[in-house]
Amino acid sequence: MPKPKNDKNNGRVEANDEQPLSAQLRMMHAAFMASPLRNRIIWLALGILAVIVTTAFGQIILNRWYKPFYDTLERRDLQAFLHQLVIFAQIAGALLVLNVLQTWLGQLVRLKLREGLTLDLINEWMKPARAFRLANAGAIGINPDQRIHEDARHLSDLSAGLTIGLIQSGILLAGFIGVLWSLSDGFVFHISGMAINIPGYMVWAAILYAGTASWLSWLVGRPLVKLNGEHYAREASLRFSLMRINEHIEAVSLSSGEANEKRRLQADLASVLEISQSLLLAVTRLTWVTAGYGWITVVAPIVIASPVYFAGDLSFGGLMMAVGAFNQVHASLRWFVDNIGAIADWRATLMRVAAFRSALLVVDDRHEGDKRIEFVTSDGPQMMFDHIEIVSANGCIKLSEPNVTINPGERVLVTGATEVEKAPFFRAIAGLWPWGHGRISLPIDDGLVFVPRSPYFAPGTLEEVLAYPKTPDSFKNGELSGVLTKVGLGRLADRLDQDMRKKLNLSEVEMRLLAIARLGLHKPRWLIIDEALDTLEDDAYRKVMTFLDQEMGKAAIVNIGRKERANGFFTRVLELEKDAAGGSLRLIRPKSLRPTNPQLVD
Repeated sequence: MPKPKNDKNNGRVEANDEQPLSAQLRMMHAAFMASPLRNRIIWLALGILAVIVTTAFGQIILNRWYKPFYDTLERRDLQAFLHQLVIFAQIAGALLVLNVLQTWLGQLVRLKLREGLTLDLINEWMKPARAFRLANAGAIGINPDQRIHEDARHLSDLSAGLTIGLIQSGILLAGFIGVLWSLSDGFVFHISGMAINIPGYMVWAAILYAGTASWLSWLVGRPLVKLNGEHYAREASLRFSLMRINEHIEAVSLSSGEANEKRRLQADLASVLEISQSLLLAVTRLTWVTAGYGWITVVAPIVIASPVYFAGDLSFGGLMMAVGAFNQVHASLRWFVDNIGAIADWRATLMRVAAFRSALLVVDDRHEGDKRIEFVTSDGPQMMFDHIEIVSANGCIKLSEPNVTINPGERVLVTGATEVEKAPFFRAIAGLWPWGHGRISLPIDDGLVFVPRSPYFAPGTLEEVLAYPKTPDSFKNGELSGVLTKVGLGRLADRLDQDMRKKLNLSEVEMRLLAIARLGLHKPRWLIIDEALDTLEDDAYRKVMTFLDQEMGKAAIVNIGRKERANGFFTRVLELEKDAAGGSLRLIRPKSLRPTNPQLVD
């Protein structure tokens, strides 16, 4: 059979793994519409909308209060002044209640948005075999915890805050622009004996003033989008480096590698500080614009209306009423100015979350679209491999024999040279790694059990761990302690009711032996082992081989690992070898997760 090269899997990093903003928004909208929390969030949003509209109405009433209040000051009318204070207390009290209610509803929206987004990411991530495929798909799969935990929380907070602020600004603008228009409609300017009337004069002034501020803010603040994304990527790189050293601290110490690792951490930290410095300068430049306009705004509305006031066509109360309306319109129009930094942060966070979620979908698309191994069920109880090639990012491996059949009860060792990566073969049999070429025929019965290099134990007591996925009462008294004794864990036989993780403090070797002991209870007909036996010392290895021989004498055992030790347990040896003519699997690495410095890895 010819062996075509996997042309699509050539190891390159593709830019099209990054969706454009419109596609990201469509994807996130589709996820929201499919969320079980959608209706609750919509009702909360409608509640906030009602509160914002009511608040805007209250602020219009408050703005109208300015004229009689300031006019009483101008007339020095104490009784009217006190009466206006009572009216103010009533308006302010109502607005206070509305402000508290809006804050409470806003926090609820943030909470529910985070719940919905996090649950959606968890559901997509935890679909069968998807998390594993993503972890082997490139840099996007290195730290999914950051995307699901911190980035999802940050995106939810920013989305809720910015949306509520934008809606509130829009409603206030719609309400006060009419007020400001009516107030300034009668403004008459006297220039060289001429009376000039500009309809809605202060409205046009507010639009021009805020528009100029928004344009300058976007011009100065636009680099923040890219800088924020780069900052998140470099922070993730530093965090990953710290985690990597902590996970391998024993090996680092034994090899006296602290100095080398220190230099690496210092380089990662210097990179973070470098981008932080750039971010600091960008924020400082933006602050010159936003703060400068903020201070000018203190006097701008008074200066704009002053010609009419000094001409005697406007009372002091009317002036302050116009100033209040101008400030509300200007505040609404300059929402973009005030939130340019938050918008840039939101955009960068959206890119990271959307890139992660789209990668979860892309990894399945790649699973379906790229050339892949064919998985079938055998006509009989045999396991067969026909022209099998397994593709990974590091290259392609294959069995030295093009056609292999393993019969029930056989004991087969699958090995290879040191440079040959053997784990993909184990993953391919399990169906976790479908990329490559050829056919894998699994036995017609369903008694397959896979023992990975690092065993997994669900939280619980020792007896629950041994019985997993069944319950302890599925086995007779003495069976649980019996299998422990046979693999050399007899000291645990009277501690079956203790929590395995919190109380027993098992070593790595003991955990491997515990995984083997569990097999004696479930007695699978097919056992596939991935290098789990290679790290056992000779005494433990002999006990395990004896245990497998006695407890699962009729089971077919396929051990993927190093050369066999001299005990004659395995009756057949298969060789894995590199296939230079094979392809390699491309990695998924969106642009938003690629630091400018290519030496950094997110």
